[in-house]
Amino acid sequence: MHVREAMSKPVLMVGPQHTLRQAAQLMAMRRVGSAIVIDPDGEGLGIMTERDVLNAIGTGLDPDVEQCANHITWDVVYAAPDWSLEEAAMAMARGGFRHLVVLDGDDVLGIISVRDLMRVWALRRAEAAASV
Repeated sequence: MHVREAMSKPVLMVGPQHTLRQAAQLMAMRRVGSAIVIDPDGEGLGIMTERDVLNAIGTGLDPDVEQCANHITWDVVYAAPDWSLEEAAMAMARGGFRHLVVLDGDDVLGIISVRDLMRVWALRRAEAAASV
């Protein structure tokens, strides 16, 4: 199976000017653990995760004032839609992160997360067990 078949889409997008609370609320409403950040005036495409929000609030920052801009990961590892799920899992393990942005050229197609991998692998296992 390939990344394109397991990734989550559409992706949540936030801007660098959003507050931490706004980003957290949007992630909670969509039930996702990350958001893509596009900063046309900055470094381009980044990602913000629930862990970024948690770390910022844990250091005492005010989520109603602090903007996402200071907590974006710009050094993003991207997955290609034709990667295998194993390739995606290995990239996550090597990098120590739980989300990969899926790009086709410059187009964001989706995000694949550890949760997506677990869902697909658990379903495969259940289907295999049911067919025995």
